[in-house]
Amino acid sequence: MTKIKVGIIGCGAMGSEIAKACSARLSVSMELVAICDSDEKKTELLSRELNKKVRVLTIDELIKESDLVVETASAAVSGDVAERCVMAGKECLIMSVGGLLPKIDILRQANEKKVKVHIPSGALCGIDGLKSASGGNIDSVILTTRKPPKGLVGAPYLKEKGIDVLAVKAETVIFEGSAAEAVKGFPANVNVSAVLSLAGIGAEKTRVRIVTSPDYTKNTHEVEVAGDFGKITTKTENVPSKNNPKTSALAIYSAIATLEGIAKSVRVGT
Repeated sequence: MTKIKVGIIGCGAMGSEIAKACSARLSVSMELVAICDSDEKKTELLSRELNKKVRVLTIDELIKESDLVVETASAAVSGDVAERCVMAGKECLIMSVGGLLPKIDILRQANEKKVKVHIPSGALCGIDGLKSASGGNIDSVILTTRKPPKGLVGAPYLKEKGIDVLAVKAETVIFEGSAAEAVKGFPANVNVSAVLSLAGIGAEKTRVRIVTSPDYTKNTHEVEVAGDFGKITTKTENVPSKNNPKTSALAIYSAIATLEGIAKSVRVGT
């Protein structure tokens, strides 16, 4: 069987774990051929952890050499990566989903060109039910995200509003608005809201609340969906990645499971 050539853009906590999976769990069907990151130290560290020399290429070089491009960098570049892949006719998997919203037209182009763009469910449960519910009318989709303060540090919204999240002493709602606003204000924290909006009623209609407390030890996402089908309520309690408190371990597992599904003929779930 010919292996799928995989290139990874972004060598942080998530990209590194996916790279390791390509060399172990996914090695029967996939081969890691190249990595890319704006931080040279990250690519050097990942190469050492993999115990083998991996080609470090530019984004365009990596796309050219890969059958499947995996983006785990940031929302600042994910939309551009998806666009370059679609234009090159290369399959891609996007984890920084918030970056797709400003370039939503690229998904239409992907359909027209028949180029596959994979968007894993990430750190969230219930996407399958929401997709099924989209067969009828959906009245509302509400996401409530609860995160420890350290998992929100550096968010543009907090800087803009002058909020010192580490000074929060009790459970506090620090944001309420649309998914579009949430992704813009918290690009590294609420990719799940972008996934929800793409699977359901759009970024402007999907509502988001972000809550924090020094007592929180997990990233928690509660989703409420109502429509013709009835109601769906899900709650996902995520353990943060050991290497990056802004990333949930489940998001990493979701990416690996999606890659595994790409190579299989049998698909379970909506």
